[in-house]
Amino acid sequence: MKIIINNKNGNSVKTEISGELIGKSIGDKIDGSLIGLEGYELQITGGNDKQGFSMRKDVEGMKRKRILLSKGPGFKPKRKGERRRKSIRGRIIAEDISVVSMKVLKQGKIPVEEIFKKPEEKKQE
Repeated sequence: MKIIINNKNGNSVKTEISGELIGKSIGDKIDGSLIGLEGYELQITGGNDKQGFSMRKDVEGMKRKRILLSKGPGFKPKRKGERRRKSIRGRIIAEDISVVSMKVLKQGKIPVEEIFKKPEEKKQE
């Protein structure tokens, strides 16, 4: 599972972890030590499954559902007042989820960019 961590200053970092987040929901606050960030507090903000369907906070469960949308994640209306039935993933993280987005609520001592630096970037310094 890929994790995208958005920092307070606008930077984002991408990393991979195993399935420690399965069963968590959008909006849940987690301890950063679960994914290797000591002293951090993170909040889950969304994600996508393996086929690219986005997760929505207002859809219960972890399965894919077809709901009527007028705005928000998963639908961009082409004209004013348009509504369409679209497939959306529920808010609970399952094994089918490939990407999870998070934001930093509490900063740790070491910046996120330093923790997840690539080996070739470390050699250049």
